[in-house]
Amino acid sequence: MRLLRFFGWTFVAIFSGLLLGLSGAFLYLSPSLPSAESLRTIQLQIPLRIYSSDDKLIAEFGEMRRTPIRYADIPPDFIHALLTAEDDNFANHYGVDLVSLMRAATQLLSSGHIQTGGSTITMQVAKNFFLTSERSFSRKANEILLALQIEQELSKEEILELYVNKIYLGNRAYGIEAAAQVYYGKPIRELSLAQMAMIAGLPKAPSRFNPLANPARSKERRDWILGRMYKLGYIDEARYQQALAEPADASYHVPTPELNAPYIAEMARAELVGRYGSDAYTEGFRVTTTTPSDLQEAASTAVRQGLLDYDRRHGYRGPETHLSGSDRNVWLDELNKRRTIGGLEPAVVTRVEGSGIQVLTRGGDEKRVSWESMSWARSFINSDSQGPRPQHPGQVVKTGDLIRVLRQEDGSLVFSQVPAAQSALVSLDPRSGAIRALVGGFAFEQSNYNRAAQAKRQPGSSFKPFIYSAALDRGFTAASLINDAPIVFVDPYLDTVWRPKNDTNTFLGPIRMREALYKSRNMVSIRLLQSAGIDYTLNYIGRFGFDRQDLPRNLSLALGTANLTPLEIAGGWSTFANGGYRIQPYLIERIEDRTGKLLYQANPPRAPEEQPTPVAATGGQATTGDSAPGAAGSAILGDAKPAPANPSPEAPAPIAAERIVDARTTYIMTSMLQDVIKRGTARRALEMGRSDLAGKTGTTNESKDSWFSGYNADYVTTVWAGFDQPDSLGSHEYGNTVALPIWMSFMGTALKDKPPHLQAEPEGLLTLRINPSSGRIASPGTPGAFFELFKNEDPPPMAREEDSTSQGSLAKEAAPPIDLF
Repeated sequence: MRLLRFFGWTFVAIFSGLLLGLSGAFLYLSPSLPSAESLRTIQLQIPLRIYSSDDKLIAEFGEMRRTPIRYADIPPDFIHALLTAEDDNFANHYGVDLVSLMRAATQLLSSGHIQTGGSTITMQVAKNFFLTSERSFSRKANEILLALQIEQELSKEEILELYVNKIYLGNRAYGIEAAAQVYYGKPIRELSLAQMAMIAGLPKAPSRFNPLANPARSKERRDWILGRMYKLGYIDEARYQQALAEPADASYHVPTPELNAPYIAEMARAELVGRYGSDAYTEGFRVTTTTPSDLQEAASTAVRQGLLDYDRRHGYRGPETHLSGSDRNVWLDELNKRRTIGGLEPAVVTRVEGSGIQVLTRGGDEKRVSWESMSWARSFINSDSQGPRPQHPGQVVKTGDLIRVLRQEDGSLVFSQVPAAQSALVSLDPRSGAIRALVGGFAFEQSNYNRAAQAKRQPGSSFKPFIYSAALDRGFTAASLINDAPIVFVDPYLDTVWRPKNDTNTFLGPIRMREALYKSRNMVSIRLLQSAGIDYTLNYIGRFGFDRQDLPRNLSLALGTANLTPLEIAGGWSTFANGGYRIQPYLIERIEDRTGKLLYQANPPRAPEEQPTPVAATGGQATTGDSAPGAAGSAILGDAKPAPANPSPEAPAPIAAERIVDARTTYIMTSMLQDVIKRGTARRALEMGRSDLAGKTGTTNESKDSWFSGYNADYVTTVWAGFDQPDSLGSHEYGNTVALPIWMSFMGTALKDKPPHLQAEPEGLLTLRINPSSGRIASPGTPGAFFELFKNEDPPPMAREEDSTSQGSLAKEAAPPIDLF
């Protein structure tokens, strides 16, 4: 009896000691423990995602790839596989499994170091959300206490949902949905039983059991999990055997964008970081841009093809490098160091034949490149000179040359090279400023520099419409005669002389404004600026949104020597397309949070759909006051005017755009710019077969910049081409040879099957027959007379008697500049 009492009291003492120890630990640790209830509101890190206006994924930014999934959407097979692998007693314990803990303690005592932690799924949730991965008894005690609290506050389903969305599963995949996409390229619900078991085996050791890094070991763990599922009755023998027989087919699936628009993605990312800081990468924002996928794809294709066409006209610059020897593995290593640029794949020439060449691609395959695709490759000497046309492939390449090839739709390869020149395209909705397409260069992989929004270049003659518009609002008319004659300016302080000239070094004498514009006569532009006044013109042009600091305060402004980006030029040209309103280009249409709640809805100032009665002109000027350049907000997100107080983000009150130019002025300008296409420097655009196109070419000195801006009422598009470090594109390259074909390719797609659409004719215009030599109202029987547009207050004077008898050179080449009827 004494022995029994001894053991009894000993047991009581030990039990009491343990109870006191646990109570003391709880009292000591519990004040520092976080509340388990906070798990209901915890926010998992979700990457930033950028979408096109038609909901195609453009890009994803963020360190963690995660797509949260609800418990109801988790396949039962995966739940069984996960519980089998991690915690088969999950449904029965209260957060802590004493058997697992005792097993872990026994292993510790027998081996002297920690082998397993004995953690349940609930304990792992506690550690993943609240604790570190430090291996210590105090951390384990906190983990146990938190697990007990979590089980009291949350249901088993809520705990499991937290767990499957939080766990790291290798290759930057956090959560089972992201892992399914990374390893199999499919959502978790579409995976097979064997694939689910593979992912269920990852939480224990994502690197050790990774199916990409250790396929044999991951398959071994997968098969063990399948065996356990069979023994526990989760699957029958037929499914078990079928899953065992399934090969391990995991491969790395990078989340590929549905739309290749990297410059758009980068602009949107920068705006989100500017608004939300580093939270932009983790808060799961969904950003919808204004860019539809079809227009963006058309823009990318147009820019790339236009640059390739230009590049081939100027010859082959040789291989990127030459690889000596013939070791195939060395060649493959070099190829794998090279990225595909704008669809141009690297390849090594392995054999030169009379009918073509054989090349080794990065995939290890040998492909043929036909001689027909190489015959253009005259050796490049400079932008104006090329070597003789090659007669066979051996005159172009040799074995070991690392070249570029372009893969066609049928899988065949075409000989090519990465263009040295660059280009940018931006297309806007002229009524709202929404960016419908934007390309900042040949390839984002080649250069992240966004030439559409960052490169300030001289626009050349594509800037002249702003000078002409100012003159029209200063009292000039499309029929006004301006002397196209030499002019010399002397600066007495610098002892310098400026002798501007026309591109052809010819002078036509007195010429009507309309004809001067479509013939792009520099002397006329200078005289218009001189007559209107520099200060007046600068203030006038400032209304279009240009920064005055980018506009030179001298007569060279008439020749387009301002430094402006293609995005700024397109924004300014939108005023001509929309009937006289100032718009602000923007890219972000809306921003939603991780729950789909609308955080931001664009509400830009918009031009009205129908043209109202035009503003009355006072002294040849629009009655609206000058607006300070740069007054609008962010070029991407900000509205040009503040929204009304307390607007609903679901339906913001519309904002009317500010009228900055008389509607009659933009209508006359459009008719003059249509003549640039009908009979001027952009006649090539007649191939498009449309009657509603207006635009202007631009070429700077020594052909360093090639421009074309053009529009109808649906789209205004600006294209620039040139070298990043300004250099001549070639003495025979102009705005109509480099930029215009790119513009035509894009606008041909954008306007396909769309009816003609231009600004409606406003009130307050006169249509009068004029004498082509004098610009005056033509008398009856005047040869070559045609109709011209005038504002009511600016009709031309009546014909003089000598006008009907002396026609001069203008009458001889006169042609109706615009089909008014």
